[in-house]
Amino acid sequence: MSTLGEEVRLEVRREARGHVGGTRVLVHTSDRVERTLPALRGVVEEADAPDRVKTQALDAISRLARAEARIHGISEDQVHLHELGGADTLVDVVGAFWLLHSLDVERVYASPLPAPRGRKDGMPLPAPASLRVLEGSGAVMQAVDDDRELVTPTGAVILATVARFERPAMSLRGVGYGIGSRDTPGNALAVWIGDEVARETGVVLVETSLDDMAPNVIAALCEDLMAAGALDVSVTATLMKKGRPGHLVSVMSPPDLVAKLSDHLIRHSTTLGVRITRAERVIAGRRIIEVQTALGSAHVKVKELDEKPVDVAPEYEDCRRISRETGIDLREVMRVVSEAARRDLGLS
Repeated sequence: MSTLGEEVRLEVRREARGHVGGTRVLVHTSDRVERTLPALRGVVEEADAPDRVKTQALDAISRLARAEARIHGISEDQVHLHELGGADTLVDVVGAFWLLHSLDVERVYASPLPAPRGRKDGMPLPAPASLRVLEGSGAVMQAVDDDRELVTPTGAVILATVARFERPAMSLRGVGYGIGSRDTPGNALAVWIGDEVARETGVVLVETSLDDMAPNVIAALCEDLMAAGALDVSVTATLMKKGRPGHLVSVMSPPDLVAKLSDHLIRHSTTLGVRITRAERVIAGRRIIEVQTALGSAHVKVKELDEKPVDVAPEYEDCRRISRETGIDLREVMRVVSEAARRDLGLS
């Protein structure tokens, strides 16, 4: 992040903890500048990073601010993040999201988080900031017989921003280990990368009908529901009582987020209630590939059944970028990219 100037230096090492070897990244800072909340946001907004990375980082910073505000009983404008406002926190947060982006990770899933029985700075673990950040995120906590801090506020906010706490069926493509600073056996974070395979899974459909909300407000509501963890959100035109035109908002929710999403839907719309239906769905496998065309490179989503490709869908943002750079119609760009992918996969 060039916006940090010469303040940060990264050192990458190969180390082992017990019988597990992996990568340890050390963040060296020239000083301990503690930025205000607006300053933190400014550094991220000015960073030469992908838009998705900046959006996730800004979301994480806001989550930290809300957590600190609730802990101290003050407004977010009064929050001072102390050591969480340092350059090393920015590198951890932005770096994590940037790595996920560079690996074309579409979804992040996490195992239950350890909840030790010890204390730090006189406060019980996990730290209050970690718990407040995870509150309402769907995080699963599991008691462990340990007296050390195992979930830091920075780690908590990264997971709260992007992770779902379940393990999907997947075809494993790679495993990596991140090594922690404490030289104790097992102090490593395992990361699995794979492709989801077709499976049956339980979901919950949360629905409500609206006839007194503007379409642009409904659109914003749908975006917020997706950001809150909805698997999908759709809006269907419908006819309501007395022949009034309206909209049916349908939210596909993971079982553990039903209460959160239902509360959001009631709180941020004009509805007085929601309908809840439990259902099963079958999910096709998916993976992301990069294809080369005469117009440039682009990413393509591949749908798979029984680990075999059956269809492709060009990534809109890549095709839009190529269209802008070349002046070629977006539909033609998507056709060229789709044909290249189908040819590479033997689907032509």
